[in-house]
Amino acid sequence: MKLRVGAALFGLGVLLLVFAAGLPFYVAPAVTKLPYDLEPTTSVAEAKNARFLKITATGSSVSIEVPQGDLVSNVEVIPQPDDTKDRLPADLKGDAVIWDVYQTVRRTDNQDVVSQYSTELALYRISGAAASWKDQWLNETGADGTPVGNVKYTGQIYKFPFGTAKRDYQVFDRDLKRAVPAKFVGTEKIKGIEAYRFEQRIENEVLATPESSIQTLVGKFAPGATNGQIVYSNIRTLWVDPVTGSYVNVREQQHKELRPDTGTPTVLLDADFNYTDDTVSRSVETVKENRFKIGLISFWGPIVAGVLGLIAVVFGVWLVTRPEGGTARHRAEPAVDDPTPTRVDQEPVRDTDTVEQPRPQPVGGPLTDEIPPASTNWKSEDPTVPTQRPAPGEVEQR
Repeated sequence: MKLRVGAALFGLGVLLLVFAAGLPFYVAPAVTKLPYDLEPTTSVAEAKNARFLKITATGSSVSIEVPQGDLVSNVEVIPQPDDTKDRLPADLKGDAVIWDVYQTVRRTDNQDVVSQYSTELALYRISGAAASWKDQWLNETGADGTPVGNVKYTGQIYKFPFGTAKRDYQVFDRDLKRAVPAKFVGTEKIKGIEAYRFEQRIENEVLATPESSIQTLVGKFAPGATNGQIVYSNIRTLWVDPVTGSYVNVREQQHKELRPDTGTPTVLLDADFNYTDDTVSRSVETVKENRFKIGLISFWGPIVAGVLGLIAVVFGVWLVTRPEGGTARHRAEPAVDDPTPTRVDQEPVRDTDTVEQPRPQPVGGPLTDEIPPASTNWKSEDPTVPTQRPAPGEVEQR
C-alpha cells in the first residue's frame, strides 16, 4: 500500500514542479498581453470653468462664440475581436488588436456637444503602442465616408507597455498628429497603489488648419487681419500603473488661441481636464485585479507549486525507500530467561506474526496460585497417585 501511495506522491510532485517551471515561461506571457475579448471601458474627465470655441450652424447662418462653462469628456474604448481576427494582415495577427475609440465633449449645463471624434486603430498587445496598419482612420468632424488611412498613429496612445519602465516614452497627440516625448518624473501613490508619473509638454505648436477655417475665425475675431494661425499648448500628465501599463489618472491642461497677422490673439480653448474621482477609483480597482492575476501566475503560483511539488517528491521517495518494520518485539521465551514472570491474571502479549502456541495448563503444587485437587485417600489404587512416605519406625501397610 505504501509503495502505491509513495509512487503517486512522487508523480504528483513531479507534475507540480513541471507546472511551477512552466507558469512564468508559458502561462504568464499570455496574461501580460491585451486580450482579444477585453471589456469596453469608459473614462470620464471634467474641466471646470473652461473657455471653449462653440460653432453653431442654423440654416444658412453660422454662429461663432467662445463661451465659458463646465465641460465633461467621455472616452469610450470598444475592442473589436472579430475585426482583429479577420482584418489584420499576417504580420500583425496574434501580435495586435483592433480598437474603436469614441470621444464626446459636452457642456454640463445644457449637454450641448462641444467637440467629438471617432477613430479605429491597431495596438500591439504587449507594448500597447500603435501598430502600423493601413486601415486605421480618424474622424474629427463627424462627416460620413472618412477616408481609411488618413492618420498614421505612432507611439503610445491609450496605454503604456506591460512592465512600464522608468524612462521617457513617445506619446501620440491627436491635435499634432504625431508622437511627442512624455518624460518620467517620478512615482506617486494613487488611492493606495504606486503609479509612475509622466509629463508631456507641448508649447506653442502651430496646428495644421484648413485655410477656410482660419479665414472664418479671422473674420470673426480679427476683422483687420488677412491671415492667422492657431497655436496649441498642452501639459499632459499621465499616471501609469507600471505592471499593466494602464492609465490610473490623466490630466490635460489644454490651451489654443488664434493669432492673427494683425490684431490681438483670441483664446479658443482654455480647459483643465481631470479624471473624475469615480473614474480614478474604477481604474485603481481594475489595476488591483489585474495585478493580482499577473502576480499569482508569474510569481506566487510558481513558488507555491514548486514548494508543494518538492514536498510531495521527498515524501514519496521516503515512503518507497523506507525499510520494512523489524521482527516482533514480544515472543514467548523460556521462563528461565524472563526475569519478570507473567501474572496469570494478565493478558499475555501475542505476536500476530508467529504461530500461536497452545496455552500451558497450570500444574498443581506449592509454587502455583491454584490449590491441587483434594484427596481423602492417599493410598489410591491408581499408581499415578503418589503415596505417602511412612514415618520413621512405621511399617508400610498395603
